[in-house]
Amino acid sequence: MDMVASRLLAPDEPAPFRVYREAGASPFFLTCDHAGNLIPKRLGSLGLTPIDLARHIAWDVGAVGVARRLSAQLDATLVTQTYSRLVIDCNRQPSRPDAMPEVSEATPIPGNRGLLPEETATRVAEIHRPYHETIARLLDERAAAGRRSVLIAVHSFTPVYHGVERPWQIGLLYNRDPALALCLKEILVEDGSLCVGDNEPYRVGDETDYGIPVHGEKRGITSLEIEIRHDQIETLAGQERWAERLAEWFTEALRRLDAMADVL
Repeated sequence: MDMVASRLLAPDEPAPFRVYREAGASPFFLTCDHAGNLIPKRLGSLGLTPIDLARHIAWDVGAVGVARRLSAQLDATLVTQTYSRLVIDCNRQPSRPDAMPEVSEATPIPGNRGLLPEETATRVAEIHRPYHETIARLLDERAAAGRRSVLIAVHSFTPVYHGVERPWQIGLLYNRDPALALCLKEILVEDGSLCVGDNEPYRVGDETDYGIPVHGEKRGITSLEIEIRHDQIETLAGQERWAERLAEWFTEALRRLDAMADVL
């Protein structure tokens, strides 16, 4: 991205993505679409308070901490997105109304009201597109080198949504390819310590998601989105604990998946 010609991000502002362990040896390839809650300086605060920008409406609380530690545990490549999903949601098709929402949950987002086409196009060009082009490039390079990629999208969710409590500590989300999710669910059920959501509190779909359908399903690679309830990972200790457990669970789930393939 040409930062000099930028209409949104100033030259001294962070890039819209960050890559960790680009040469990581693991078959797992991690993404974190809602890692950051920064707002480009040219957008001010979108009319929100610092308290609002620390809430889940602005980013996936705790997710990047888990993703970075999981990347280290597995020696896995990780791509994270820097800016708040209120600027543009990188797990949405840019044409969707909720990609740049005027209201998130019950909170108005004044800076997203009445956006002009050129304003939305700039957000797509400078944040959404570079992030996803980076993911695509890295996956292409791995494929060209004959390397396996298993895509894991790391997210978190709120304990309460519109007044309804959510019992699951973790959700396993999938669409056309349930195989890895089912192996992981089997392991978590055996563990017995968690309430596991099977396509809860959300499910992956072409209309509602971007990362898994575009980078996983269209490529035909094994993929899974995980959602961790964010009260589990608000602290560094919680993030470390979940990363350690997830590294073990993912490794065993992939082993079981491969064993099933060998039998077939």
